[in-house]
Amino acid sequence: MEWEFVAPMIVSIVLILTVGGVVLLRPLARRLGALLDVMVLEKSKTSGMEDRSIGDAIEAMNDRLSLLEERQDFTERLIASEGSGPAGQRE
Repeated sequence: MEWEFVAPMIVSIVLILTVGGVVLLRPLARRLGALLDVMVLEKSKTSGMEDRSIGDAIEAMNDRLSLLEERQDFTERLIASEGSGPAGQRE
């Protein structure tokens, strides 16, 4: 075989395969891109909900901790007042 005939055949085969690949794979790539976009949007919605629920849980824990601190202060003042008065003296 002579290179004068082989080179144009190789170039034409590569061109045909490239065009065919683009024509066949472009719709698949477009659908895959749309699917990935939907997945990213869904993930971001779920992430926002989780952030809010974590924030609510932290706020509830902060409220409970504040209530516990108030109760502890009250108990400490009550114990201190019992020990300071004449009726509360122990022997």
